Amino acid sequence: MSVKNNKFDKIINIRNKKASHEFEFVDTYVAGLMLTGTEIKSVREAKVSLTEAYCYFRRGELYIKQMHIAPYSMAASYNHDSVRERKLLLNKKELDKLESKFSEKGLSIIPVRIFINNKGLAKLEIALAKGKKLHDKRQDIKEKDVKREMSRIDL
Repeated sequence: MSVKNNKFDKIINIRNKKASHEFEFVDTYVAGLMLTGTEIKSVREAKVSLTEAYCYFRRGELYIKQMHIAPYSMAASYNHDSVRERKLLLNKKELDKLESKFSEKGLSIIPVRIFINNKGLAKLEIALAKGKKLHDKRQDIKEKDVKREMSRIDL
């Protein structure tokens, strides 16, 4: 009996680790991405960086800028631009809700993680976030250190 090899078996889950340190998440959404053929192949190879990426509205549509997707190594001449802006796909109700909250002072829309769902589609988890102050960051670091010490004591 042969085992069928599914091309979506490899789990892709790329996180923006800096985001949780720099921002306090207010609300999260899962959005689709408009990608070209070589871009999705690079995403499946986990060659994506979200550290400098941010989202913005243009004419009622949501876009992501500065998300780096490395060029696909097997492509011949039709490769993609690695940092082009890409459209995010959300339904109209979610877009309206997000745009109204985004217009408030001090809120940003940042990418948290990119993953491949069980249908093989690339999805981006975005968060409506508020920037943390320096003392908030220090408090978070102290709490993490205390948790780490407590887990070491328990072992």
